[in-house]
Amino acid sequence: MDQQHIRNFCIIAHIDHGKSTLADRLLERTGTISPREMTDQVLDSMDLEREKGVTIKASAVRMLYQHEDGEEYELNLIDTPGHVDFTYEVSRALAACEGAILVVDAAQGIQAQTLANLYLALDQDLEIVSVVNKIDLARAYPDEVAQEVGELIGVPADEVIRTSAREGIGSEEVLEAIVERVPPPSGQRDKPLRALIFDSHYDTYKGVVAYVRLMDGELARGQQLMLMSNEKVIEPLEVGSFRPGMVPVEGLAAGQVGYIATGLKDVRDCSVGDTVTLAHDPAEEPLPGYRPAKPMVFAGLYPVEPEDYGLLKDALEKLRLNDASLIYQPETSQALNLGFRCGFLGLFHMEIVQERLEREYDLELLTTAPSVEYHVITRQGEIVIVKGAADLPPEREITEIQEPWMDIQIWSPVEYIGPIMELVTSRRGEVVRVDYLDQQRLLLAYRIPLAELIVDFYDRLKSITRGYASLDYAFAEYRPGDLVKLDILVNKEPVDALSLIVHRDQAYAIGTALTKKLKEVIPRQLFAVPIQASVGKRAIARETVKALRKNVTAKCYGGDVTRKRKLLQRQREGKKRLKRIGNVEIPQEAFMAVLKLEK
Repeated sequence: MDQQHIRNFCIIAHIDHGKSTLADRLLERTGTISPREMTDQVLDSMDLEREKGVTIKASAVRMLYQHEDGEEYELNLIDTPGHVDFTYEVSRALAACEGAILVVDAAQGIQAQTLANLYLALDQDLEIVSVVNKIDLARAYPDEVAQEVGELIGVPADEVIRTSAREGIGSEEVLEAIVERVPPPSGQRDKPLRALIFDSHYDTYKGVVAYVRLMDGELARGQQLMLMSNEKVIEPLEVGSFRPGMVPVEGLAAGQVGYIATGLKDVRDCSVGDTVTLAHDPAEEPLPGYRPAKPMVFAGLYPVEPEDYGLLKDALEKLRLNDASLIYQPETSQALNLGFRCGFLGLFHMEIVQERLEREYDLELLTTAPSVEYHVITRQGEIVIVKGAADLPPEREITEIQEPWMDIQIWSPVEYIGPIMELVTSRRGEVVRVDYLDQQRLLLAYRIPLAELIVDFYDRLKSITRGYASLDYAFAEYRPGDLVKLDILVNKEPVDALSLIVHRDQAYAIGTALTKKLKEVIPRQLFAVPIQASVGKRAIARETVKALRKNVTAKCYGGDVTRKRKLLQRQREGKKRLKRIGNVEIPQEAFMAVLKLEK
């Protein structure tokens, strides 16, 4: 199709603002999907996406739209992930577009993720089509929200389209705005091929399927291709477009969106953001913006039943075929036996991976407390990367520990500013600025350690603001900190899976809270079980799980008192021996206690 009749666009929105439902209406209106095939949230194929109201895996679809001027247009919708953990994937999807539909809930107004993705779109110089959705709700304020959106992007409020995706209101106006406002692609078809990979998935028969947008050149079926980041040459099995299923075509040209079935067996060889070019006539330089996926949060995954270790290994291998950002390596714990240390993009990504492993592969998993990647400078001047407390070198060998800090932005009603500031300062946060957006809402910008952010910060924020606050974060820098390793000893044996890296000022409070919590969840034994928190060789907190007392004198119906004394003496000796050789089984609740500490 002629480039002047092609429009590439995406939809950006905060979680649960109606992005997927609006996409459904556009597919219906253009006849891309027949009423018989139509289901709610067509592009959200996973049950988790529908349950959580957030797109986890990006997708794409080609629509043919008959405009009122009589011309037919090819509209390529590139659906983007909807959570801050997937910001890089969102940026690559935006780079494949010329325009973006900004969807804002008429009842909630602009939220954190809305602004974060809007700024990404503006950085890519995209044309913004603003839409106020859910105008059919009883508590909707479409005119006020339209005014707010208009002021944000600098357009009159009457240019903001009012829609109800659920009722199908306004979908025709959105399609017309895409054709009229979004510019056609500007790539040149006579230049060497450059195609941007904005997503991929693994297919059992076709290998890694790369989702591509052709920036320059043309691609025909059967041509040898090369991935520019690793210079890997591939012979594609198939080239096609999304309608919305995969449909093979003879070729693609600059400006079009489609897929390449590469035949590769490892999704990491075909990274998001990489550039595809022709092997015999490669482009001089790749498209800008590519960077390898970098995990930010690390946690241990262990099967509840040790014999399920092999099943967990197979499940992780299969899951990684579709998720290149997931990394893992085998790990052994004294308390939990065999498992894996896994790296995730963020806490939401970790939650999604865990739920998929449990649902799709029928596994019962135990997850240790999440940690971040620390840079440890030793006395020899080496920089050691540490992903958990168990890997920390001895204290005498450490000169400095650096931890990652994040820039966070919180949008909230004005009345919650006090509790929010109290929460952030209790987590070692530093105020950057406070902006009053209007009389009702404000924007708070802070810098805070990632370790303080990943456990329960978001839950606490939602709790103290009754769900009205929204949060966005981005990596800022590595900064030295006064950090120590907090060891937990159960029956005088260290439990490496419960160890934490904490700030020295918080070590006593966290150690005391954790020992008290563990006392509640560790079952009583026939001997007393001491639970200690220590920094180095110094214990800073202790609790004791009292021993169960078996009534060994119950069968004594009289007789000399020495019979009872003899039985009690044997019991005492038995308890001493048990304490030396007995094992304490630590339940899953003990490891979850770390995630629920009140700091």
